[in-house]
Amino acid sequence: MPSPTEISVAQLSRIIGLPGAPVLVDVRPHDDGGSVLPAARRMEAQTVSAWGHNFSGRRVIVYCRDGGATGEGTAAWLRQAGIDAQTLEGGFEAWREAGQPLLCVDRLPERDAAGRTTWVTRARPKIIRIACPWLIRRFIDPAAVFLYVAPSEVTAVAERFKATPFDSGDGIWNDRADACTFDVMLEEFNLKTRPLSRLAAIIRGADTGKPDLTLQSGGLLAISLGYSRMFREDVAQLDATLPVYDALYRWCRDGTEETHG
Repeated sequence: MPSPTEISVAQLSRIIGLPGAPVLVDVRPHDDGGSVLPAARRMEAQTVSAWGHNFSGRRVIVYCRDGGATGEGTAAWLRQAGIDAQTLEGGFEAWREAGQPLLCVDRLPERDAAGRTTWVTRARPKIIRIACPWLIRRFIDPAAVFLYVAPSEVTAVAERFKATPFDSGDGIWNDRADACTFDVMLEEFNLKTRPLSRLAAIIRGADTGKPDLTLQSGGLLAISLGYSRMFREDVAQLDATLPVYDALYRWCRDGTEETHG
């Protein structure tokens, strides 16, 4: 059983991807592989005094390679600064040995000075241009910024603001054959877990004119079109719609066997 300043792999696996999930900080050496836990940020343990204040008021889970001194020391420093910090019991190796998902960082866009990735897509989102930001915020970069612009300006905005285009026809983040952009992100970021793959099928049916692909696809299509009519401002629509995908993800993860009569 983990100590009060530790969290087990099983406990952490239940809260990753949920709204309000803790900040995950990876303090392994930067040359220590090309994968991190989903949504984790890589930081230098030796410079924690310089960046620790950025997580003030947040719950933080720190992990190193094996749950040893590097992670313990970083978390202890954060706690003495008044930050709610724990370490992952057994560290990265325990997570990997348990078969938990690992995010491929090779596909991550460059971060800005504030440590955020920036993405750009076409304005007036319906399904994919909401679903992909949900995936990014929950499993890839919780601080990600999304720019919704006129379709004709996506390329220019991407170049000028160093943003990564998606679902716009530019770059790698687009539909491929029968796979929608959400499917592509799961594949490229190595996030094809059973719940996310189940959610992807719902999204694919709603987005590609196949509402009968799953029992839920037609409902997601209707809800998405309704939200698009409720909001004039795209970022406000994104913020309002994220809980829809949170709920669908929880159903895909642990609610599919429950019935209601």
